[in-house]
Amino acid sequence: MTSNALKPGIGYAPAVNQNFGDVGPTPAMGQGFGLGFAVRTEPGENPLPGSTGSFYWTGAFGTTFYIDPKQQLIIIMMIQVPLSDSGFYRRIFRYLAYQALSPVD
Repeated sequence: MTSNALKPGIGYAPAVNQNFGDVGPTPAMGQGFGLGFAVRTEPGENPLPGSTGSFYWTGAFGTTFYIDPKQQLIIIMMIQVPLSDSGFYRRIFRYLAYQALSPVD
C-alpha cells in the first residue's frame, strides 16, 4: 500500500498541480500514489520536509495524517477548515515536527 502504484510517464492536468499544491501526488513534487494515499518517491523534489517512502493524505476539511517510517514519525492533524485554507497550518505543523526531531540512523 505504501509503494507508488502509478506507472512512469503518467501525465497530470495542470489544474491538479494548481488546485492541490503540495498535497497533490504528482511527479513534479517527487510523489506518486499508493493504495489510498500519496507516497514520496523522490528525494529533494518536494519543498516540505520528509523522507523517501513517507506517505500521507489530507481530507477535504484539513484533517491530515503523515507517516515517515525512516524518521519513526507519525503526524495527525485534526483541523476543520477548507482544504484551501489549511495549507498554512499543515506546512507549519510539519516543519515544526521535523525541526523537533533528533537524527535517526
